Amino acid sequence: DVYVTTKVRAEYKNEKEAADSIEASLQRLGLDYVDLLLIHSPQPWKYVNQSDNRFKEGNLAAWAAMEKAYKAGKVKAIGVSNFEIEDIENLITHAEIAPMVNQLLVHVSQTPIDLIDYCKRHQILVEGYSPMGHGRILANAVLQELAKKYKVSVAQLCIRYVWQLGLVVLPKAENPSHIEENGRIDF
Repeated sequence: DVYVTTKVRAEYKNEKEAADSIEASLQRLGLDYVDLLLIHSPQPWKYVNQSDNRFKEGNLAAWAAMEKAYKAGKVKAIGVSNFEIEDIENLITHAEIAPMVNQLLVHVSQTPIDLIDYCKRHQILVEGYSPMGHGRILANAVLQELAKKYKVSVAQLCIRYVWQLGLVVLPKAENPSHIEENGRIDF
């Protein structure tokens, strides 16, 4: 009934830190396994958009810990988040197990088609997070007009857009009525 995903912090770029974080996550969650484990980012957060260093060796080291956890049954699937083609190529070329998932920022103003197509060609499931652009898209006048036309909310329109790309959609909602509304995209 519940699918549990957790992540190895973007800062953990060696096998020991990654392995320790996997064990710590299982302990905190009180679980024997998680359904999906991701590397949160190919670069530590302080380097994102600040450096050309893609941390290839560090990602391979963290990935090695994830492969061991996968083989031990501690995780059912392993993947990445925010990885570009060159980052995924590094894993496919040098690791034993290819990523199964790539979790990406995808919305109507941010649709990395080449990366999505690459992932699909390599049988990597794409999860599109923040389909409403961290909430900023909700005020877009064009989308508001389209939402009126289809008699839906802008949020539903945004979720439907990502869903029609063939992606798993990960909208954020805390309000139960918003959660229910987010599931109604059959228009």
